[in-house]
Parts: sequence; C-alpha cells; structure tokens
Amino acid sequence: MRTVIKFAGALLEGDATIRSLARQVAALAREGHEILVVHGGGKLFTATLKRMAIESKFVGGLRVTDRETRDAAIMVFAGLLNKKLAAAISAEGQPAVGISAADSRCFLAEPMVHNEVEGGLGYVGYLTGLNLPFIESLWREGLLPVAPCLGMGSDNELYNINADHMAAAVAEFLGADQLIYLTDVAGVLNGEKVLSVVDCQEIDRLVQSRVVSGGMVLKLEAAKRAIQGGVRHVRIVGGTTPNALLLASHPEEDASIPGTRVLGHSHAAAQSAFSAV
Repeated sequence: MRTVIKFAGALLEGDATIRSLARQVAALAREGHEILVVHGGGKLFTATLKRMAIESKFVGGLRVTDRETRDAAIMVFAGLLNKKLAAAISAEGQPAVGISAADSRCFLAEPMVHNEVEGGLGYVGYLTGLNLPFIESLWREGLLPVAPCLGMGSDNELYNINADHMAAAVAEFLGADQLIYLTDVAGVLNGEKVLSVVDCQEIDRLVQSRVVSGGMVLKLEAAKRAIQGGVRHVRIVGGTTPNALLLASHPEEDASIPGTRVLGHSHAAAQSAFSAV
C-alpha cells in the first residue's frame, strides 16, 4: 500500500513523541507500505526567525517570505527537523533518507498568486509535480523518504509550501492509497467531541459555522483535494494517541481507528455528526 504521512510540526518538538511515531512508521514499512513522510515545523521556524531578529510580515494572515526568511525556512525544515525525523526512523530499524526539493528536483513548485500577483507573497509556492522515478528508486532500495514542505521553482529557487496542501498534492501525484495527517489534536473536533467522519460536502458548512477554524480548515481543504485527486483513504488523527498511526493505516479495521475519516461522498455518520453542531 502506498501511504503518505504528514507530521505536524508540533509533533517534532518532543523526543518521546518522535520516537513513538518513528517506531510506528518503521513498523508500517516492514509490513510492506511504500511510505513518504511530509513534515512541517512552523513553531520552530517562527522561533528561529525571532532568534535571528528577522521580522515576520503577514498579509491577510499569510506570511510574506522574502529571501532571508526563505533561507531560514530551508535551515529549519530541510536541515534540523528533517534530519531529526529521518534519524529517528532509521534508529527504529527502517533506513530513512531526508530529501528536499533540491535533491534531483524531486518536488516542483510555482509561486503563489496573491491579489492577482504571482509571487506576491515572495517565496511561497504550491506543488505542481514530483520526480516519481526518483522516489520509487528509493523505495526499491528499501529507503523511506522524509520530505520538508519545500518545492523547487522553474527559476531554480526553493519555495515554502503549506505542509498540509503539499501532503495532499504529493499523495495525488504519487497515486497514493491513503493519506494520514498526524496532528497535535485528536481529530476534527466539535467542541470536545471528535467527529469520526466528515463528508467533503459538509466541509464548507463546518467552516462557515466555525465548528472548525485555523489550521484544521487547511487540513480539511487539503484532504478534500486529495480525495478528489483519487486518494481512497484520508484520516486526521492525533499523533500522541497510543498507536494512532498504526491503527489509522489499516482502514479495513474501521471500528478501532481513532481520529476523523474524511469521505468524498455522503455518509449517514457525517450527517449525524453535523446535526450535533
């Protein structure tokens, strides 16, 4: 089974959590899953900018990424966090290799259009393609690729990409069977309750009614894109829940899976969940 796993940056802050998740990733690889890990790291990135005395500028809630800010993103994402996660997976017996968009141009990007201006946010982009033969060559050699949220533009510059959207696009371009979002919350929440199922048709209503907000909106939008792109199984689960990744990666065992499953079609459970809003 071809599986894309997205690690929230918050999960990379605790060594015990990293070890637990790395152990589960390694176990899935031993089961025969072809795995590609995508990760973010926003909190450490923001803290690093502060330590470097680089001012964060935002337009409409979006970070403007000039060259200096972009270079810091490469340091944090493709450097410290990427190698830390690859090392943790390798330590659990599954050889992992950290790759970035610059390696064999494995992830391609174009600048984001903002206010009808391409590149209006600086070095912020969106994924437009990937080097499938390169990634498949790693799998054939028994290596597990770990990728930060960066893409290589046609101008040979690296662009920062929203990690949730990158994971969805990667899953689509890989023809992945499943996409699993590991987050720092238990799933899609309605108050304190985890919604076990969310129908793509309900996402706009969940957002408009403010049941979901912030980063979860981006995850649901990305999940919807993945499903529309042909990914069969998409789940949003809490990375600190014991064995959450192992359980989420076996969709045939639906009853025991934590978190939220995102469906592309109408489902009674989704309707029931929304009716509780």
